Amino acid sequence: MIDRNLNEIDRFFKPEPTTRLPSAKSVVGFKRLTDDAVLPTKAHATDSGWDLVAAEDVNVEPVATVVVKTGIAVQLPHGYEATVRPRSGVTAKTKLRVQLGTIDNGYGGEIGVIVDNIARDGMDVDYYSMYRCDFEWGAYQIRKGDRIAQLVITKLPTIEAVEITELGESERGGNGFGSTGV
Repeated sequence: MIDRNLNEIDRFFKPEPTTRLPSAKSVVGFKRLTDDAVLPTKAHATDSGWDLVAAEDVNVEPVATVVVKTGIAVQLPHGYEATVRPRSGVTAKTKLRVQLGTIDNGYGGEIGVIVDNIARDGMDVDYYSMYRCDFEWGAYQIRKGDRIAQLVITKLPTIEAVEITELGESERGGNGFGSTGV
């Protein structure tokens, strides 16, 4: 009796198999601005973003910010925008930080990736003697062909902005910047 009830409960809580609904595909166009530029690609069909590849060698000094060229322009469908985002591997394994960047629908120029090097110039400190390990301080070399960021394309909602004279009441009100604790 108990086994039968557990089987019924198991059947009740098992999710139904999901099926994908057919959808119309939107088309995104990528244009090479140089002959050797690498078109963005996805490692897996289900990935959210296309990998963006550096079109040049760039040295990123400590505490510096650079814009890395990709040699690529994008043509987005009407009602879409693209966002340049970090790749998790670059962020986890280096002191390089890719900054978010928005590509508006009407922009037709080269995609650039804003990269910060948050490393401090610690060359005057012997970290091996202090911690028995080598730290990666200093400049980073981004090489032509390195996957440095990803491009995520998103459909934008249709929104109309209007001027209002009063804001509605809310539980939070104007409290912000740490008002709910740290």
